[in-house]
Amino acid sequence: MRRRNLTVAAPGQLRIVEGDLPAVPDGGLLLEAVASGLSAGTELTFLKGDNPALHARLDPELGLFVPDPGAEPDFAYPVTRLGYMEVARVLESATPAFAVGDLVATPFGHATHHVSDPVREHVVPLPDGLDPLLGVYVAHLGPICANGLLHAAWDAAGGSADDLGRGVAGRLVVVTGAGPIGLLVALLARRHGAAEVVVVDADDRRLSVARRLGFAALDLGEDPGAVLKTRWRHGPGDHGADVVFQCRGRSAALHEALRCLRPQGSVVDLAFYTGGADDLRLGEEFHHNGLRMVSAQIGRVPRGLAHAWDRRRLSLETLDLLEAEGAAVREHLVTDVVPFEEAPDLMRAVAARERHVLTAVFTF
Repeated sequence: MRRRNLTVAAPGQLRIVEGDLPAVPDGGLLLEAVASGLSAGTELTFLKGDNPALHARLDPELGLFVPDPGAEPDFAYPVTRLGYMEVARVLESATPAFAVGDLVATPFGHATHHVSDPVREHVVPLPDGLDPLLGVYVAHLGPICANGLLHAAWDAAGGSADDLGRGVAGRLVVVTGAGPIGLLVALLARRHGAAEVVVVDADDRRLSVARRLGFAALDLGEDPGAVLKTRWRHGPGDHGADVVFQCRGRSAALHEALRCLRPQGSVVDLAFYTGGADDLRLGEEFHHNGLRMVSAQIGRVPRGLAHAWDRRRLSLETLDLLEAEGAAVREHLVTDVVPFEEAPDLMRAVAARERHVLTAVFTF
């Protein structure tokens, strides 16, 4: 069998190419794509050429990007796998763990078909009745958001963080960045008992979506730190948010996240930064208020919680959120649904800022 796959041949050059699929091995699955979500923040870095992995190599043992200019980068053109938000139907199964016809979420890129090894790949069965378009969040993007709350729980309760609410329940929460990750984080925080959730962004369209979802929303340029520290007083010299989830890959957003925090509060950072940090001033609030920054990425759950939390459990937390808020997510976050053949044109338009999307979904 052959498949069609969206690739980046060179910066600015998107193509759908055709190629052969390998045979289904023992224990494997043949999957046919139903829907594939665009994670614009990450994927467009390959289209624009500013993804760090295109220019440097990460030493997996040392955890260092190798500065040697002669070192081979982790990625090179053509980039043959884009995307990690796929929903597919099982066409062929060589394992009793999955049946033909099962609908699953699993990250394999924007492609019509995929041969999967479910022992080594994250494959999540989707429940009956779930809108397949919502399934694009289940395998990877939703777990990124749930992992942010898990890091906040670890920061607040350490090894006793047995549920996502431990870092947000009864607390004052700010989310900087009203893209898909920020809005899902805000919905998770509200579902898990936050006393109040305020969303901050610089884009009026995204702030409008946050308000329609029921959140207070503040413009990044209108000094939300001063607004919220006037509104949220804990005691003398103690004002601001208990925790901020930073979900926008701009240093100005990170700096504002720090300004919103009460003394000794924490920023849980889910953003992907590809540029510098000229707007970040670590000698100001970060230094004087004794603040903390925690990077929460899907590759790692907090140290000490790996025995209880893995990507499967984070996917289950995503399904729980979608069961409660699926109608709102479908209405407000899934902004564009287009056929797979139109994916290159849509991505080029988004990269050129000619089109605004929250979550675009390609259908097959």
